[in-house]
Amino acid sequence: MGWVSMAPLLFIFAIFYLLLILPQQRRQKKWQHMLKELKTGDRVVTSGGLHGTIIALRDDYLHLRVPPDNLRIEVSRSSISSVTTGEEPSKPAK
Repeated sequence: MGWVSMAPLLFIFAIFYLLLILPQQRRQKKWQHMLKELKTGDRVVTSGGLHGTIIALRDDYLHLRVPPDNLRIEVSRSSISSVTTGEEPSKPAK
């Protein structure tokens, strides 16, 4: 009788795990793998929305070159949200 009353609770937990926890764990592993695979020359987007090219890597941070003035900034490695592909944007005509 005790198991019958626990079945709905276990069912709800299983659905919760499959729909929320498992996908979040997969995204976290994929993001951590992406951070480990960063290399010089990769174009990245930070969580703040900056687009730049990696010019130097360190353990906890990296240096980005941000166009159009080739500004060099230092950002935390964990602030990288994605690696982009494609060419660098061309400079606007003056």
